[in-house]
Amino acid sequence: MTNRRKFLQHSGMLAMAGMLYPRLSSASGFFAPARPIGLQLYTLGDLMTNDAKGTLQKLAAIGYTQVESAGSQKGNWYGYKPKEFAAMVKEAGMTWRSAHVGGAPITVEQVLKMAKTAEDSTKIRNMMAAMKNMPKTLNLKDDYQQLANDAAEGGLSYLVSSFIPVGTLDEMKTAVDVFTKAGEACKKVGVQFAYHNHTTEFDEVEGHRPFDYILDNTDKNLVKMELDLCWATKAKQDPVALFKLHPGRFPLWHVKDLDKTTQGPTEVGAGTIDFKRIFDNAKESGMKYFFVEQDGAPQPIQNVTNSCNYLKKILA
Repeated sequence: MTNRRKFLQHSGMLAMAGMLYPRLSSASGFFAPARPIGLQLYTLGDLMTNDAKGTLQKLAAIGYTQVESAGSQKGNWYGYKPKEFAAMVKEAGMTWRSAHVGGAPITVEQVLKMAKTAEDSTKIRNMMAAMKNMPKTLNLKDDYQQLANDAAEGGLSYLVSSFIPVGTLDEMKTAVDVFTKAGEACKKVGVQFAYHNHTTEFDEVEGHRPFDYILDNTDKNLVKMELDLCWATKAKQDPVALFKLHPGRFPLWHVKDLDKTTQGPTEVGAGTIDFKRIFDNAKESGMKYFFVEQDGAPQPIQNVTNSCNYLKKILA
């Protein structure tokens, strides 16, 4: 009888805890988000170049579970082989899902077309000057099969073109050709190819909007999109409307906010973007993974901590 009474009491306590847990967890901040939160490592600047292992461990402690890599002064994989970097991410308790690589060799003039202000132009010139001292980095136009193979070696789900010039109709046609070949190369090794937008893809060029031109002229199964929510919003585009225009084409998102005053990237939750509405339409977009990003983050670790905490709240 005593054991039965204890069992019933224990069961009742568990049931009560089950009913109270959602309230207690949201009030105390102790909960896991409904979706795994990823980070685009470009946000961290030189931290990944200087101490990749230690930085990854800090990200895991914050609550990130997925990462997307970017090019660095040590090349596409921070000076490691893809398999080595994947093991390091796994050891930190996270998964390396995606990698950004260049679409094609670019000139200063091509990149300057993206500049909206004199300050942007100066930053771009300084960036391009610094890149001259970096080791040769593979790009999709010249090295699509090698990059696809590297992605497969690292166990990646996605390989993403971080940028390709689209300032003329000929450049758009080149982009379609490069992405088709990259998509085919990725498919051979079990990786999905995708393209990441900035703002210029929404500027009309010779009667075409590059964003639509690329999607309309590539196979929807070979070429997906990683929608940068901040840059799309800055270009006066509604992400939800884009989902409806090209349903299922956006398995990846960059989640970063747009500062009301500077019109530049800021911590998620500190700007003007309604992320709750966008996440409510995730199914139509086809979203599988998303990555927090903040270009030029002034205090990278603190900034990505604040962004992660905000997302935990709205996704719980």
